[in-house]
Amino acid sequence: MTEPAPPADAWGIAAGYRDNLGVWHDTTPQTRAALRAAMGVDGPRDASAGPHPARVVPAGHPLPLAGPAEVVLEDGTGLRVARTLPSDLPLGYHALRPLDGGAPCRLVVVPDRCHLPPGLRTWGWAVQLYAARSRGSWGLGDLADLRRLADWSAGELGAGLLLVNPLGAPTPAPPVEPSPYLPSSRRYRSPLYLRVEEVPGAAAAGADLERLAAAGRALAAARRIDRDAVLRLKMEALELAWRHFPGDPAFDRYCAEHGTPLVEFATFCALAERHGRDWRRWPAEHARPDAPAVAAFRAAHAPRVRFHQWLQWLLDGQLARASARLPIVHDLPIGVDPGGADAWAWQDVLATGATVGAPPDLFNARGQDWGLPPFVPQRLAAAGYEPFVQTIRATLRHAGGLRIDHVMGLFRLWWIPRGGSPAEGAYVRYPADDLLGIVALESVRARALVVGEDLGTVEPGTRERLARAAILSYRVLWFESEPPARFPAGALAAVTTHDLPTVVGLWTGADLRAQRELGLRPNEEATAAVRARLGRMLGVGEGATGEEVVERTYRLLAEAPSAVLTATLEDACAVAERPNMPGTLAEWPNWSLALPLPLEELEKQPLPRAIARDLGRR
Repeated sequence: MTEPAPPADAWGIAAGYRDNLGVWHDTTPQTRAALRAAMGVDGPRDASAGPHPARVVPAGHPLPLAGPAEVVLEDGTGLRVARTLPSDLPLGYHALRPLDGGAPCRLVVVPDRCHLPPGLRTWGWAVQLYAARSRGSWGLGDLADLRRLADWSAGELGAGLLLVNPLGAPTPAPPVEPSPYLPSSRRYRSPLYLRVEEVPGAAAAGADLERLAAAGRALAAARRIDRDAVLRLKMEALELAWRHFPGDPAFDRYCAEHGTPLVEFATFCALAERHGRDWRRWPAEHARPDAPAVAAFRAAHAPRVRFHQWLQWLLDGQLARASARLPIVHDLPIGVDPGGADAWAWQDVLATGATVGAPPDLFNARGQDWGLPPFVPQRLAAAGYEPFVQTIRATLRHAGGLRIDHVMGLFRLWWIPRGGSPAEGAYVRYPADDLLGIVALESVRARALVVGEDLGTVEPGTRERLARAAILSYRVLWFESEPPARFPAGALAAVTTHDLPTVVGLWTGADLRAQRELGLRPNEEATAAVRARLGRMLGVGEGATGEEVVERTYRLLAEAPSAVLTATLEDACAVAERPNMPGTLAEWPNWSLALPLPLEELEKQPLPRAIARDLGRR
């Protein structure tokens, strides 16, 4: 039997949790008080805890009402209902208006399951796009490189999809945040990924653009990516193109379609160029998007605001072209930069006095603090779940799939009070059925599959609930004691992740040596056990080369019955360094190492072709 979830108070703060050794930990009164303060409430309950402002209803399930009401459908059609909502309401976001004077609410009719093609069996590359440079790139991989990679993977290798790192927008002011998992916005894309030469107006810039392009391409001489240099060169080039941009009705339609959220984001970007990266340090008059001074600033700097809207339109078009050949599975980070655009726009829905992370466990005795502000569950519901809806919908635009990082966050998140240690936190529960329903609705509308990154401590019953919603599990060879042939069918299966050793790094000991040199105190016994288990499964001895082990490892992965298999481009290049080394900052080039070969050379190498042959053979 599944162990019931620990009880929570009216604000979702759990009474405690059971760690991965089975030991129960109570939530202390001090932690409970600190988290309520972070939520902006004084006691166990608050006057704002009234009728639910949003109701998420599975399609086909009649909903009892307190009295007669009107349902206004998305298309504007009005329906009079008595005491029960009809079971044939269409999927979508509707309005429910009681006729007895009660408060209206958002009515979201959702499917039971996400979109998942029947009999799905495919494979693809897991791509850190910034690392996948071609000879035409300006210092980091861009959307033209993604298009090239998709054409090669689909045409010559038979891949069925590409899984890319989060492409969310950073704040357009140096220093540029390197981590794709700490975006300024999850709703908008990074202009660093634009291929400048394909921008309308760029050709008219002539010699000035050529000078900037030469400087940009010269950045590829260094394997370590310099995002600040890329930002400086691309923004200068894009400003030149903007001056020559003749206008386009498609741009006007894009701005009209995306409305106020796009205007607010573009305003934030213009303000950040004036005041710096963190809105919490801006002048008080600009600290809220609805402030009169912000409206005045927007009017006074209308061309610059329009420029930032234009950049998003360009990104939308280039992403659409890159996605035309192969479905792209986009990665959704668990949160946003607390000083960035989404946190500025939604500061009233976020707990700015808390961050999310993980409690202490076997692998990290101190726990983890990821520095990300969480949504307050009640405030998110009071907003009709609109911030969540916008985030999921934006990530699924031009997408064939969605990978939800730390998918357990749809059920509960470990909140840490400001100034406290991870050990002083507690779990806060979220309305999982509502959030999963919205994910399913957006998935069905986009005809995009969903993968839930369910690694680490997973509460009993979570994986079963995800499976009922047709959300694929995430299985990583390094973490599994069973061989791939015993992996579940309803999963995305991989050898490693961006936070774990590459095959060559593990096999040669290079990753372990790097950890020692960084003073990280790695778990050498566990690493040795993973390496030994790999050797036994592959049937190779100590003298096997890194490339031989890479090829044999993916041949082994191909035995998995899982719906989707992925291979990293780092493994395809036999790279020893992992993209990210948890527990480090400047000591390791996190999210900043390009592949050692440009795409033009990668396409000629035998190893990626061997991996593709093995994964495609099933």
